[in-house]
Amino acid sequence: MVVFAVPAEVAVILLDIEGTTTPITYVKDTLFPYIRDNVQEYLRAHWEEEECQQDVSLLRKQAEEDSNLDGVVPIPLETGNGEDEVEQVIQAVVDNVHWQMSLDRKTTALKQLQGHMWRAAYATGHMKGEFFQDVVPAIRKWREAGMKVYIYSSGSVEAQKLLFGYSTEGDILELFDGHFDTKIGHKVESESYRRIASSIGCSTNNVLFLTDVTREANAAEEADMHVAVVVRPGNAGLTDDEKSYYSLITSFNELFLPSST
Repeated sequence: MVVFAVPAEVAVILLDIEGTTTPITYVKDTLFPYIRDNVQEYLRAHWEEEECQQDVSLLRKQAEEDSNLDGVVPIPLETGNGEDEVEQVIQAVVDNVHWQMSLDRKTTALKQLQGHMWRAAYATGHMKGEFFQDVVPAIRKWREAGMKVYIYSSGSVEAQKLLFGYSTEGDILELFDGHFDTKIGHKVESESYRRIASSIGCSTNNVLFLTDVTREANAAEEADMHVAVVVRPGNAGLTDDEKSYYSLITSFNELFLPSST
């Protein structure tokens, strides 16, 4: 087994989710298909609720900003002309959501609606968060060793908390000291990692970041964070140069903590 010796100055472990704690297949085959398959039914069921109308308003505003993009679906305003008009607006929202998802966009408007839909699915037991087998036992061990553990994902903080709060392992939110999403900055920008360290109250070299994406690893490294690239089944392949440059692990069990000596 490969062993990655965690540097002595590391007191915080920062985790990516997709491809690191959670199989990419869960995201691609469960989370996103649920949105595509259920968005129309969800909108019909919740249309009169303030939260749903806020989601639609945000999507409408995003569609206006996207008006110069090919394939964008505008979302008309309601004029109060009955059920047929509501169905037309709902269909426009559905088409817009499908269009954004087909381009793998990560707009705040799309993420907000997705987060609300996933919340309903988790709460009713239609969905449970999934993790690689080594993840939860390893995090418990890190916590016992005095490490702080944080999440940094492009998914919203709300979506992160749902994943860990309604999981196959039960509610494991207590294992994490905090959550970050792209509101603090994009994951391929080094400044984001400096902001995270500042928010935690430590130096960047007190943090070890685990991710499967080398562009994110590079950005964190530029900010003087320690980095290991996680190689999991289903993850994108690495080039020979990436394999030789980065420290690679295939399981969280391969991390050897300073306190273990």
